[in-house]
Amino acid sequence: MLIHDKNFVPFLSQAAIQTRIDEVCTALAKTYSQMAEPPLFVAILNGSFMLAADVMRRMPMPCEIAFIKLQSYSGTASTGKVTTAIGLDAEKVRGRDVILLEDIVDTGNTLASFLPTLAAMQPRSRCIFTLLLKPEALQQPDLPLDYVGFEVENKFLIGYGLDYDGLGRQYMDIYQLES
Repeated sequence: MLIHDKNFVPFLSQAAIQTRIDEVCTALAKTYSQMAEPPLFVAILNGSFMLAADVMRRMPMPCEIAFIKLQSYSGTASTGKVTTAIGLDAEKVRGRDVILLEDIVDTGNTLASFLPTLAAMQPRSRCIFTLLLKPEALQQPDLPLDYVGFEVENKFLIGYGLDYDGLGRQYMDIYQLES
């Protein structure tokens, strides 16, 4: 599939993605169903919008969702600089069990830069679920990832919320840049 000037080939099927999300949601429900208050899912936009929708549909218990927008990409590479485009209401977070939803962790810099901000909002607990992790690209080895959908090679991916300069997010499968 051609997106802009790059060719992408199939990598992860929708079925594999949904199976793994079901597994993680079962584990999350087991952990959080006994809490006094429903957990607050915080989806990191733009990439995690599809993951967030699927997680919310699969959670067999009450839960809430909020969104933040953190940006660090330009083209097919991280800029190394993270900016916050849409923030999070601290009052909504204080004293809550927060589950961060991230589409992909490559360098880990985006999450690492946001975690102190989240901690300052005083959540009761914090959990991170990333659908994809690129261990070879990780620059934050102490990043506390609680749930990882798939460990993948350090190749550029699109689909299921992931994009290349704004295009490709809508595909239900994940594609990788052709070598």
